[in-house]
Amino acid sequence: MSKHCCEHDTPAQQNRLDLHRYRRILWVALLVNAIMFLVEVAAGISASSLSLLADAVDFAGDALNYGVSLAVLAAAVAWRARAALLKAISMMGFGLFVLGSAVWSVWHGGEPVAATMGAVATLALAANLGVAWMLYAFREGDANMRSVWLCTRNDAISNLAVMAAALGVFGTGTAWPDLAVAGLMATLALQGGWQVMQQARGELATSSVTEAHRRGESDCRG
Repeated sequence: MSKHCCEHDTPAQQNRLDLHRYRRILWVALLVNAIMFLVEVAAGISASSLSLLADAVDFAGDALNYGVSLAVLAAAVAWRARAALLKAISMMGFGLFVLGSAVWSVWHGGEPVAATMGAVATLALAANLGVAWMLYAFREGDANMRSVWLCTRNDAISNLAVMAAALGVFGTGTAWPDLAVAGLMATLALQGGWQVMQQARGELATSSVTEAHRRGESDCRG
């Protein structure tokens, strides 16, 4: 990784909008998340772990989010805010999906394989910490940038929780730790999606007022 991709001091406001650097980071993040999605799907099915499968869905959603961010990176504020709204909806949809799956697994799920859970969660944590490290400098950007940062931060927290669930499954011989972690991941997704949605709505409102003001000035000059 180049020196610029590994700088993590919070830059000055004018440097936060280094779109060339941010674009490179997003491409790396997209690739990492796509690979981890495939790894966790295979591991989650093999280990009968809902928390791993939920994390796999999260990786897929993040890869999509990074793609959307790349598509609107140089677009106007309103379009970036709309993209952030779309991502907020996907985050909250993921949360609801996991909650529903956890409820279903209470009656139909089996005991997960703790060793597989722990090993894959450790790999996923390393991947997410690397991406979060690169994105840290952009965490205070607009709603679109903030959504990317929140997704990555939540993923790292979720990986730690999956590792704890693996220990719980190993110690208790039951699936309850796995289900509890799945519930935690769902809560994080719902909370993060709500925060991004609120910021994006505020940016859309500000953008609309600014655009109306510009049109008024244009009409006056005309």
